[in-house]
Amino acid sequence: MKYSTTKDPDKTAKAYGYELHCSFKDSINLAHAIRGMKLEDAKKYLEDVIVKKRALPAVFHNKKVSHQKGRVGPGSFPQKAAKYMLKTVKNAENNAEYKGFDIENIKISHVSAYCGRVIKGITPRAQGRATNKNKKTTNIEIIVEEVE
Repeated sequence: MKYSTTKDPDKTAKAYGYELHCSFKDSINLAHAIRGMKLEDAKKYLEDVIVKKRALPAVFHNKKVSHQKGRVGPGSFPQKAAKYMLKTVKNAENNAEYKGFDIENIKISHVSAYCGRVIKGITPRAQGRATNKNKKTTNIEIIVEEVE
């Protein structure tokens, strides 16, 4: 896989979620929220979003998004995107552990989400016509590094 950034491979571990069936907009906000966090903090944050304990602030695509309790402002609980992001974070953790990094001192140095390919589909309509029913996918890439 080609990542959007290059880091020193001796100090970093990578993970890539390819063509995930979740919301691209929610994935962007999740990536913004966990960027720079320690790995354990990011996993705890994503688990809290999944069980609806903490709301995800909507930094991007926040028009007509309702405000949530506790100094969040516009936000939501994107459970499906958080599950896929958590799975990718755990994959990055396993890759770092395999490389011999200390799991306690790992932080997320790069995370990005962008559109994957579109899966074509149609819905039959009256009088022999058809309407597009396409599914959009999301790609997520995470790079973690060990800090001293």
